[in-house]
Amino acid sequence: MKPTYLLLFFALFIFTSCEQNSTEATESNETTMEEPDRLLRHVVLFNFTDSTSREDIQKIEQAFASLPGKIDEIHSFEWGTNNSPEGLDKGLTHCFFVTFRSEEDRDAYLPHPAHQEFVELVGPAVEDVTVVDYWTK
Repeated sequence: MKPTYLLLFFALFIFTSCEQNSTEATESNETTMEEPDRLLRHVVLFNFTDSTSREDIQKIEQAFASLPGKIDEIHSFEWGTNNSPEGLDKGLTHCFFVTFRSEEDRDAYLPHPAHQEFVELVGPAVEDVTVVDYWTK
């Protein structure tokens, strides 16, 4: 009779240990899928030259918006045009907001061929570019 109880005890112990490891693995995976505490924002502001056509600006808008589909390190992306009534924009008309989970992701984005192709496209069309990166708080 004792060997039977001993066998049941060990079986229960092994089952409990496996269940706990499985739960820990699931919790670990859920943690990595959650939003990080902080995100790295890459803010890009453009002032287009007077000679840049509306069609060229639209091509640039579309090209920038297509980067998240080409560069996996981009966590999220949004953009818009200035509509502030304060008059403090210094000619900057477009704001692009690229979000990364880490500095390594941003550092992979900057030299990425798709980003470099975009930089070549936009270069002649802009009079001024301002870039600010910051960690969210």
